[in-house]
Amino acid sequence: MFKSFFPNPRLFFFSVVIYAAICSFVWYGFNDQIGAFLGFDLSSSEPVIGLGHFVTDSFLLFYLYYFVCTALFATFWFKLENHPWQWWSIIGSSFILFSTYYSVQVSVAINNWRRPFFDLVQDALKGSTSQPADAETAVVPEETVSSISDELFDLIVIFAEIAFLAIFVYVITRFFVSHYIFRWRTAMNDYYTAQWEQVRHIEGASQRIQEDTMRFAEIMEGLGVSIVDAVMTLFAFLPVLWVLSEYVRELPIVGEIAHPLFVASLVWSVFGTGLLAIVGIKLPGLEFKNQRVEAAFRKELVYGEDDTARAQPPALKELFANVRKNYFRLYFNYMYFNVARMLYLQADNIFVYVLLIPTIAAGAITFGILQQILTAFSQVSNSFQYLVNSWTTIVQLLSIYKRLSSFETAIKNEPLPEIDQLVT
Repeated sequence: MFKSFFPNPRLFFFSVVIYAAICSFVWYGFNDQIGAFLGFDLSSSEPVIGLGHFVTDSFLLFYLYYFVCTALFATFWFKLENHPWQWWSIIGSSFILFSTYYSVQVSVAINNWRRPFFDLVQDALKGSTSQPADAETAVVPEETVSSISDELFDLIVIFAEIAFLAIFVYVITRFFVSHYIFRWRTAMNDYYTAQWEQVRHIEGASQRIQEDTMRFAEIMEGLGVSIVDAVMTLFAFLPVLWVLSEYVRELPIVGEIAHPLFVASLVWSVFGTGLLAIVGIKLPGLEFKNQRVEAAFRKELVYGEDDTARAQPPALKELFANVRKNYFRLYFNYMYFNVARMLYLQADNIFVYVLLIPTIAAGAITFGILQQILTAFSQVSNSFQYLVNSWTTIVQLLSIYKRLSSFETAIKNEPLPEIDQLVT
């Protein structure tokens, strides 16, 4: 699965983690010094509204830093191990990381836009409600109306610019990821078909090479981008939520704590992730067994097409009974898993509002700040809740991983897992 596409996967992924940690430490610890040395002005802390957000000195420095870090890492691996898919697996992965981070920054730019826009809406509504009830005397000065209208239209135009950029980045990223994943599938296909004599005796071998590699590619296309997006969203929105926590002094029941929104999102998300992981712990094994019994049933039917002694009713009835038994167990486990999942997700819809009740009641924030808090909290909590939102898909991926692992053991001439040993 990985050796076919990545150079020396175990060492490669370990080096990715270590190198990314070092690069992140240098960036967050010394970016001011690096910027000053290169002549960038990083002193401004006020958010830029609009497309200018992406061409500030801070962003320009990040573009340069990311390019240099990628070039150094790629050069090292190109020299260490000349892998046939290295341009896609190394440079392609770096491009996906960058484009995903860029799309997250588009969300940050929109969140920066929310405060001035919704504050202006609040001011306009406050001005209209403060007028006398008599329609004839409730006249807002024309100059004020014109000024507010112009500002609102200007902000709408700015939003449209950011939205068009978001569409462009999304389309380019998805297009590239689709090609990236298909190259990965091609690498797996070439690797496994070259080892066909060693794996052909495994139950459903043809299905695993054709269907499992296809499903692996399809799931990785969605799941892989999602996990990268979740991590990048955390990097982008955690500082935003940290700053916005200054507007919230206390939480219900808990009272006053430091950075309450940040702490609350972390605790709530970890709780949800842990809950769903415990409740759904049996699902990966059941999904794997489901594919196993389906493959056995299908294989007997295929043999019966050419051999009249095979696919007899008693044998088919027994094999289908195994299919039925496993499906019913799967349905039961998914039932209580979905109960826990939906209870948590429904509670999550109002959780942030519960946290903000004391702050809203005290009138301590404006409508624009409220919108920023809701968006930032949602982005951070959704990122932390990655397993909650993707658990069903992760289960399917784990079952595919288990099946494809059989090829790895066969190629290495190791004993197959007990569940995958063919019984005649």
